[in-house]
Amino acid sequence: MSFARVRALIVVGVLAGIALVFVAVTLVRDTQAGQDTAEACPDGYKLADARLRLPEDIKINVFNATSTPNQANEVKDDFQNRKFKVLKAGNEPKNKGVDRVAVLRYGPKGVGSYHVLKAYFLNEATPEFDLKRDTDVVDVVIGDEFKQLATQTEVSQALAQGGGGPQLPAQTCADPSLT
Repeated sequence: MSFARVRALIVVGVLAGIALVFVAVTLVRDTQAGQDTAEACPDGYKLADARLRLPEDIKINVFNATSTPNQANEVKDDFQNRKFKVLKAGNEPKNKGVDRVAVLRYGPKGVGSYHVLKAYFLNEATPEFDLKRDTDVVDVVIGDEFKQLATQTEVSQALAQGGGGPQLPAQTCADPSLT
């Protein structure tokens, strides 16, 4: 074996050793470990389901808050074609107009579902988190600026740009039994 090869192997070995030390130190000094789990969850906080779900596992209600008649049924059909479980469709029950693309109403059990759904609106849907909501159903309220749901490619891009996964809302902790 030539001297150049021996020197190259020594350099690679030293770099691998430095990398192993760096990884070990990082894991030992990790200050975020267990930060959002139920054990660290303060009193009064609710456990949240932050798992990203497949469309066939997401339950939604679709409501129309626009002046366009039958908008909720058209969007319902689009979601059903994408394999979402649509439970209800109709006019916005709170009789509030929405001058944005959409409003997504959800509770602690719908955090992961909300994150997936907002990608279908290219991350332009407005969240309305309700800590007291005890169901995993997300209400999709269609607003005046809505044009159409995103394509699968656009959804994938929006999920990638969405900040690396669901962010836990205030007064919630990740449910460790669901990880």
